[in-house]
Amino acid sequence: MKRLENRVAIITGGTAGIGAATANRFAQEGAKVILWARNAERGNAFIEKMKGMGLEAEFDAIDSSNYEAVCEAAKRVNDKYGKIDILINNAGITNDSTLKKMTIEQWQQVIDINLSGSFYCIKAITPYMLEKGYGRIVNASSVVALYGNFGQTNYVATKAGLIGMTARELGKKGITVNAVAPGFIETDMVAKMPENVLDGMRAKVPVGRLGQPEEIASAYLFLASEEAAYINGATLSVDGGMTI
Repeated sequence: MKRLENRVAIITGGTAGIGAATANRFAQEGAKVILWARNAERGNAFIEKMKGMGLEAEFDAIDSSNYEAVCEAAKRVNDKYGKIDILINNAGITNDSTLKKMTIEQWQQVIDINLSGSFYCIKAITPYMLEKGYGRIVNASSVVALYGNFGQTNYVATKAGLIGMTARELGKKGITVNAVAPGFIETDMVAKMPENVLDGMRAKVPVGRLGQPEEIASAYLFLASEEAAYINGATLSVDGGMTI
């Protein structure tokens, strides 16, 4: 039996990089996958790409920083499937600057999407999980949440906040909430960096390479599966040993 057979999974930011790898993996494991992201053109194109691979998923153009839109989208999913089993809070952006130069707008934009957006998704979806007495919530943190990063005060604050928001209060209701903290992952954006920068990144990783999006998807899959039923309130670092 597939590990997510008949589970209904919402993945935010699910149309590129780690989110796309997660969507593919979850669909392969039998989940009914619903992707939420802001870019409708890219989202619909990704769904067609999945279909070409023999995989099924749905896309809804949702800005997770808009609470009303998130609530309406969650209701649509629950009305259609009668439940929501899994939420992967994967959506996130960067808007980097040193603390001295960072504008209020840069700070607020990253807070709104990375932190508030994740909270909105949890708040909107949790009632449906409570109705069934079952749920798996996984928040996408980052290795930088554990040791900081120059020029990313806003981003680090949100990723640390997601770990703090990975609370234990839903455990008694059958809902686990955990976080994954990826290290340097070889997404399309990272792959475009100069080779000397990539070499510097690899040198910081004890296993000597960048991670692959599929490796983070595997961590999401584990925490969303029955195999992780007794894991709650944890942060799983997937970083090649950077936080040792």
